Amino acid sequence: MAFDVFYKQTRERLLLQTWALTGDLAAARSAVRHAYVVAWHHWPKVSRRDDPESWLRPHAWAYAQRRHTARLGHRDKDLDPDLKGTLDALGTLPLARRRVLLLSLLTPAPLDELAREVGLPRDDAERELRTATAEFAAARGVTDDPDGLAALLGPLAAEVAEVRWPRPSIIRRSGSGRRRTHTAAGVLATVAVLVVSGVAVADGGVRATLDREGTTRQSTASGGGDGEAAQPPLVADALLGADDVQQRAKGTGWSEGRTDGNTEGDGTALPCQEDRYADPRGTAALVRTFEAERDGDGPRRTAWQMAEVSRSERAAGRTYRRAVSWYAGCTEPRAQLLSTRSLGAVGDQAMLLTLRSWERPVRTTVVGVARTGLVTTTTVLRVGNDAAPDVRAGVALLAEAVRGLCGLPDGGSCVGKPEPQLVRPVAVGEVPSLLSEIDLPPVQGVAKPWTGSPTVRADQNAAATPCDRTSFTGKGITDNVTRTFVVLDAGLPTEFGLTQTVGNLPSRKAATAFVEGVRRRIDRCAEDDLTTEVRRISHTDTRREDLSVWAVTTELSDETTVRYLMAVLRTDRTVGQVGFVPAGGRTMGDGAFAGLARRALERLHEHPTS
Repeated sequence: MAFDVFYKQTRERLLLQTWALTGDLAAARSAVRHAYVVAWHHWPKVSRRDDPESWLRPHAWAYAQRRHTARLGHRDKDLDPDLKGTLDALGTLPLARRRVLLLSLLTPAPLDELAREVGLPRDDAERELRTATAEFAAARGVTDDPDGLAALLGPLAAEVAEVRWPRPSIIRRSGSGRRRTHTAAGVLATVAVLVVSGVAVADGGVRATLDREGTTRQSTASGGGDGEAAQPPLVADALLGADDVQQRAKGTGWSEGRTDGNTEGDGTALPCQEDRYADPRGTAALVRTFEAERDGDGPRRTAWQMAEVSRSERAAGRTYRRAVSWYAGCTEPRAQLLSTRSLGAVGDQAMLLTLRSWERPVRTTVVGVARTGLVTTTTVLRVGNDAAPDVRAGVALLAEAVRGLCGLPDGGSCVGKPEPQLVRPVAVGEVPSLLSEIDLPPVQGVAKPWTGSPTVRADQNAAATPCDRTSFTGKGITDNVTRTFVVLDAGLPTEFGLTQTVGNLPSRKAATAFVEGVRRRIDRCAEDDLTTEVRRISHTDTRREDLSVWAVTTELSDETTVRYLMAVLRTDRTVGQVGFVPAGGRTMGDGAFAGLARRALERLHEHPTS
């Protein structure tokens, strides 16, 4: 359609002009998307103009100037020095002169049209252009040849060409939502007038308020001429629909449940959610639920999306980190974090986490959290079984959620080709270098959750076995701490439990020798004590990391045998030990314990070094 062609042909040019005006690429990107949303809202009028782009540009420039708060040329930290110098030079010009110069260099507009767009008489515009050309050339240390000055803007165009854009359908969907919102606002205004005049005496419904400030924000854009209210920060049409979930998730017959601002009840609308909002000071929030049809005795499948809009990019960054922390340290009973992935090319920041809740009924959950500009969104797919997490579906659903939100006025980067990469788990807990309850696998035959003790100084090391008797109080060991996990009220013997102990040594060489000493003592144990059997489960050894895992079985008497699962680990000069003492059949498999030891090694990177 004509709008899609117009959007694709003009968006890079308009972004280049807006970035050059403000020196702030993030503000320019958001403003240009917003301008296209407004253009679709008024497309019947805009499309009839001889030059629709000249209608669009003032909207983009005005909105960018409102969004832009950083000093010109200093918002984008990693720019090429020459490119940054060009932006800084433009930033020295008064705004009116900068606009005239950019229209002259970056558009084919003749002087008459240029003067009309900036609202100056022709002679004044011509004088401002001459002055701006001379000042810009002087600031860049070049001649005032127009072709040479235009060439200075070439590197900006190359940067703009790398920007990812929302699909035209996303822009049109946001514009249509904006149109419906304005129509509803007009209806409500009419109702308000009738109420005041006494004509209307009752209201049969309640309209959800998306803006938590509860205020109507009037547009201050210059050049619009509409006197219209600004688009709400978040519209329901920007969220996923049932068809979006159906195309990406397993199950059939997906349907939408409720969509609201999450203002009712205790506010815990999503699994693992700790508070009503990740940003209690944000400007808007929406939650939508989904459910698939049940296929006989098949697992129940549910999904959620939550979106929040913050007041600034710094606040949005905090919102994103807090939302991620809800799932990285999920407090649901018997929840276990299975994996953590970073997602490149999905918004400005994105992460995917997989979890399993071993509380009956067992549930497997794939959670995606992403930030695009000022908007943070969370998508959750949950299935009622212990099947392998559907990572591909989780990635696809989060990417589609970002596509729907990045076109909003406060949106940021959109979606390229998602690049999921396994990464270390997000730091959680009082001592992030130690294991937490979220890391621990279930114990066979035990239906109660793990409970961790407070972290204390490692004067004793309950993680050691009788074979190695490793101590973390020797000469040169610092920052030594330990923690034990037990299962309460499960009728287990007192020896049952899991302990982790960690500490720092003065150097990598000393830490490597510490770990090798534990290995030697374990390897000799079976030779020195015929009542003990040692079996190595796994072993890795690199310059930066060591990890060895054993099963140690000791016969205390003809009737009594004690089994230990133990791991020793190192990252650089930090060492650790994990020991688990089961109780008969209430144990964990070798593979589960080896995975837990690997998780302990991943967390060990967070240990402070004094």
